[in-house]
Amino acid sequence: MAMDGYRGFLGLLVAALLVGFLSVIFTLIWVLHYREGLGWDGRALEFNWHPVLAVTGFVFIQGIAIIVYRLPWTWKCSKLLMKFIHAGLNTIAAILAIISLVAVFDYHNVSNIPNMYSLHSWVGMTAVILYILQLVLGFFVFLLPLAPLSLRALLMPIHVYSGLFLFGTVIATVLMGVTEKLFFVLRKETVPYSAFPPEGVFTNTLGLLILLFGALIFWIVTRPQWKRPQEPNSTLLQPNRGTPEGVEGSMAVNFGNMDKSDSELNNEAAARKRNITLDEAGQRSTV
Repeated sequence: MAMDGYRGFLGLLVAALLVGFLSVIFTLIWVLHYREGLGWDGRALEFNWHPVLAVTGFVFIQGIAIIVYRLPWTWKCSKLLMKFIHAGLNTIAAILAIISLVAVFDYHNVSNIPNMYSLHSWVGMTAVILYILQLVLGFFVFLLPLAPLSLRALLMPIHVYSGLFLFGTVIATVLMGVTEKLFFVLRKETVPYSAFPPEGVFTNTLGLLILLFGALIFWIVTRPQWKRPQEPNSTLLQPNRGTPEGVEGSMAVNFGNMDKSDSELNNEAAARKRNITLDEAGQRSTV
């Protein structure tokens, strides 16, 4: 099935992938060039894994997981396969986010810095917890064939909304974290943050790239003409129609077959009545 506005979709997809990849590269340049590199010793080098893993997993990979259903080249693949890919990408993002938290907690504990005192840490921890709950809920309700269709229909709009909400929350948290880190490290430098030092300008540019990536992902995923088409043997999970999206519509197909069988039976009965009427008329004319 051809996608409406395919060229526009392709252009935005390429732009999103390019901007997302540049965000990861800029984060690596920031920690390798301006922040002395990476390590795992409980000190500043271990902390540097925090922004790298957060941007790579929680921003870039999560963004790709959100739009994976929109890729027209995957529309020939089964919905179940795409669910596994969607869940796998989100699982990778969650693992990287957890490792990034371990890095920052290790650094704080070794350096005797208090944990969980800033707004960045509060919002970030909330996002990680909700993201894991979203992942577990999606696995048991939508991936495994255990939940009834009525429950899937009830939870689908919540699942979609919470996914976009968490993605936006993660982007806001990353931007807060970048600014917070710059305030901490540049106040010790000879050129303060307010004097536009090279590191400050470079990292502000990183923040703009992350914001642009989020805007592109939101635009792609909210265009109805780029939505994955309904499979022939399935029906969409839409609460206003009482049928869950992404679930095989065996009930709808069965009801369709029942309607067809009833129609055929009615036609056969009418034909038999016509034959009986003709026979009776023939007998009366003979008499």
